[in-house]
Amino acid sequence: MPQINRIAIITGGAQGIGKSITKAFLEKGWTAVIADTDREAGEETAREFDTLGTITFIQTDVSEEKQVERLVEKTILLFGRIDALINNAGISINKPLTTLTIEEWNRVLGTNLTGIFLCAKHSCSHLQRVGGCIINIASTRAFMSEACTEAYSASKGGVVALTHALAVSLGSGIRVNCISPGWIETGLWKKKSRRITPALSAEDHLQHPAGRVGTPEDISSLVLYLVSTEASFLTGSNLIADGGMTRKMMYS
Repeated sequence: MPQINRIAIITGGAQGIGKSITKAFLEKGWTAVIADTDREAGEETAREFDTLGTITFIQTDVSEEKQVERLVEKTILLFGRIDALINNAGISINKPLTTLTIEEWNRVLGTNLTGIFLCAKHSCSHLQRVGGCIINIASTRAFMSEACTEAYSASKGGVVALTHALAVSLGSGIRVNCISPGWIETGLWKKKSRRITPALSAEDHLQHPAGRVGTPEDISSLVLYLVSTEASFLTGSNLIADGGMTRKMMYS
């Protein structure tokens, strides 16, 4: 029998963790649709990975419902199906509480949380037809914080809660899971104009019980597992990938 050409939409798929996820899907024979606000990064990634498989960039702001509708409609027009939705798009604005504006708060929540709601809303009927998956990328900031991260932390806590709500609402037809990364070094996965070689110290690595800072590949490998048949009994789950940092007591 001919192999089914499976289609994945990866939001924020042009840089960082999202770029690694895009590459991982292509290497497994999937078609990748990357949705990103950054046209420069999106077009650059599409060119860079063109030899790996079928990849399409659709410029999209996931906080805008009409743009999400267009993303899904264009994907269906081009490829006829959606097998996986990877909600990775995220931004942060870290400022003191008293200077954080309501516009900045809403911008972070709109991208990081509302964007997941909108993408799930408009793709769920297509995912249902093929028994597809939704994977949401949250953060360990959902469970622990540094100062001045109210908007980001609140949005990522919402992602974890939205994940289990979607899993229950969408039932057995669509599995919905979540990954909460810790410190993931993404400098080499940025677009060329922003790419940097990380300068990580021995202390940076050794403060992690696992002995190292995380890489984007640590997250993309988990995404591939969660969309596979081996994870067919997992839904509504949140997998923490942080080298053990949220389990480490730290006293000064």
